[in-house]
Amino acid sequence: MNKSALVRYVADETGLNRSAAEAAVNAMLSGIADSLAREEPVSLLGFGTFAARQRPARTARNPRTGETIPVAASTTAVFKPGKSLRHAMNAGAAS
Repeated sequence: MNKSALVRYVADETGLNRSAAEAAVNAMLSGIADSLAREEPVSLLGFGTFAARQRPARTARNPRTGETIPVAASTTAVFKPGKSLRHAMNAGAAS
């Protein structure tokens, strides 16, 4: 599912028009991004938790040439699914 499909889904499920649904989706994504930029986790009960995680500086190797390359430290977003989401995703696997 891409963003436009998500907007359509929100519009259909809530009865909002497409522009209102798009504004709601954009506001939610912006809120998550702003919190992660401040390194504050975002917990959505039953769905999961978004968090910012630090990656330390390291050395990598170019697989083509074998040359070592320094990789700078960075911050990345991680997602840990909640219990309800894990169960929903694995419900079909038990069959």
